[in-house]
Amino acid sequence: MPDFDAIVIGSGISGGWAAKELCEKGLKTLVLERGRNIEHISDYPTAFTEPWEFKHRNTHPRQYKQENPLISKAAGYNEDTAHFFVQDKDHPYVQEKPFDWIRGYQVGGKSLIWGRACQRWSEYEFKAPAQFGYGIDWPIRYPDVASWYSHVEKFIGVCGHKDGIEAMPDGEFLPPIELNCVEKALQEKFLQHYKNRYLVQGRWAQLTEPNAVHLEQGRGRCQRRNLCMRGCPYGGYFSSVTSTLPWAKKTGNLTIRPDSVVHSILYDEKSGKASGVRVIDANTKEVIEYKARVIFVNASALNSNLILLNSQSKRFPNGLGNDNGLLGKYIGFHIYRGSAHGEMPGYEDKYVYGKNPVECILANFRNLGKQDTDFMGGYTTFMGAYRARRDAAEGIGADYKKALSEPRGWEVYMYMQGESMPNENNHVRLSTDQKDQWGIPLLVTSVGYDDNAEKMVADFLTQSREMLEVAGCQNISTHDNKQAPGLDIHEMGGVRMGRDPKTSLLNEWNQLHHCKNVFVTDGACMTSTGNQSPSILYMALTARAANHAVAELKAGKL
Repeated sequence: MPDFDAIVIGSGISGGWAAKELCEKGLKTLVLERGRNIEHISDYPTAFTEPWEFKHRNTHPRQYKQENPLISKAAGYNEDTAHFFVQDKDHPYVQEKPFDWIRGYQVGGKSLIWGRACQRWSEYEFKAPAQFGYGIDWPIRYPDVASWYSHVEKFIGVCGHKDGIEAMPDGEFLPPIELNCVEKALQEKFLQHYKNRYLVQGRWAQLTEPNAVHLEQGRGRCQRRNLCMRGCPYGGYFSSVTSTLPWAKKTGNLTIRPDSVVHSILYDEKSGKASGVRVIDANTKEVIEYKARVIFVNASALNSNLILLNSQSKRFPNGLGNDNGLLGKYIGFHIYRGSAHGEMPGYEDKYVYGKNPVECILANFRNLGKQDTDFMGGYTTFMGAYRARRDAAEGIGADYKKALSEPRGWEVYMYMQGESMPNENNHVRLSTDQKDQWGIPLLVTSVGYDDNAEKMVADFLTQSREMLEVAGCQNISTHDNKQAPGLDIHEMGGVRMGRDPKTSLLNEWNQLHHCKNVFVTDGACMTSTGNQSPSILYMALTARAANHAVAELKAGKL
C-alpha cells in the first residue's frame, strides 16, 4: 500500500489547486483521476481543425443525438469538443426527477470545458441565507476569502475592469476585453435609466496581457479565437492541465494516477481519521488502496457526494462524516431558464473584429441587503451584442457570395444565472439495487425547481424585456426554456459548510466535522448557491483549506 502525505481526489478546477498548494508546501501528493490522461497541446486533437474538415460540419448526426439525448444538450458540446465530455451510455445514473448531469472525465476534468466566468461573491451572498432565513448561515464571510481570491486571480489570470460595484467586488485584473459600440450604448442607457444596473466587461479567465507568472507557466496571450473548449494550445485560458498541475509537477512532489475510479475513503476506527483511499483501476478492475495523512475530495460536487456516501464503516454506516443524515441533501444549482433577444437599430457603420471569448456581465440588482421582490435570492445576467451573417436568398454566383458576406444589423442577447434556494428535498443518494461497471452503486438524483425559482424566472423575463426596450431595441422576444436542472453545470451542495455539526458536514476550513483530515473544497461544500459563477470561489476555498491543512499537519493536529 503506497504512502503519500496527501491524496487529492479529482484533477479539475479545485483538484488542480489542491495539488498545487500541497505540493508547493512540500507534501508528497497523489492526484487520482477517474478518466484518461490529458497532456497539454498534444491531446487537443481539434485545436486547429477548420469547420469544413469536420465530418459532420461540427455537429452530430441524428443517430448520435438519439443515442446521447443528455450530453447532446450541453453548452459547448459539438463534434470539436466531444472528446472532453462523458457519453450517456458510459456512466449511467438514476434520475428520480429529470436532472441533466454533465461530466468530463479526464485529467483536467471540466476545467478544459468550463465557461471561464470569474466574478467574486460579495458580502451579500455570504450574509443572505442568515439574513433572509433560507438554509443555514455560512461559517465565513467575504473578508475570509478576499485575499485568497487575489491569490488565485494573480496565478490563473483574470481579465476585467475595476468597476467599484458592491454587488460584484473588484479583483486582481489583467486588462479587459473592451465592450463593442452597442455594448457601450447598453451600459450607458441602463445606468441613465436605472442608476444601479451595472453592465461591465466580463471578469474572465483569459490572458489578455500575460504577466511573468503566466509566462513561467508556459502560457501565452489569448488569441481571441473563441475555440477554448477544444483545448487551447496557447494556454490563453486557465485550466488545470495548462497551469496548476504542471506547476505542482515541477516541485517533484506530484504523482498523477489517471484511470482511477475512487470507490471510497478508508476510515481508521482507532485513530478516528481517514487512512487512505480505495481505488478501482478503470481498465483492469484491480482494487488498490493508497494511504495518506490528509485527503482532499475534489471529484466534482455530485461525485464527491457519491464517494462520501459510499465511504461506509462501523463508525459511519451512512457515509463518512454523516452523523446528522444530511450528506447528499440540499443540492443546489443555478437557474438558466430565462433568456431574451432584441434587435438594435443603427450602428451599421461599425463592426467588431476577432472572436470575443468574453461576455458582458450585468451585476445582480435584486434583493441586495433587503428583499425587494416576491422571491428570495438574485440573478446575474450575461449578455452581449453582435452582428450575424446576413440571410441570403437561394442563388448562385457573385451576387449570392456577396449577400452571404454582408452582416445583418446588431442583435442583443441576455440570459440569466439565478440562485436556487437550499431545499432538503433536493438530494442525491446511492441506489440500493443498481451498480456501475466497477461495482459502485449508481447515484440517484432527486432535484427540482420550487415556487421561488418560478417567480425569479418570471421577474427576469419581465426585467430583461424592459431593459431591452429602455435601450432602444426592437423585435424583442423572451423565452423560458423550462430545462431540467443540471445543464447549468453548476451543481453544488450535499456536503455543506456550517458552524454547527448538527446542521452541516464541514467547518469553516472545509474539514469534515467528524473526520478532520478530510477536506471537501469543490462545489459539494457550498452552503448556498449565490448568483455569481462559482468556480473561482471553489479555487479560493481550496487554496485556503490546503494552506490550513499544511499548518495543521505541521502542528501535529492532523
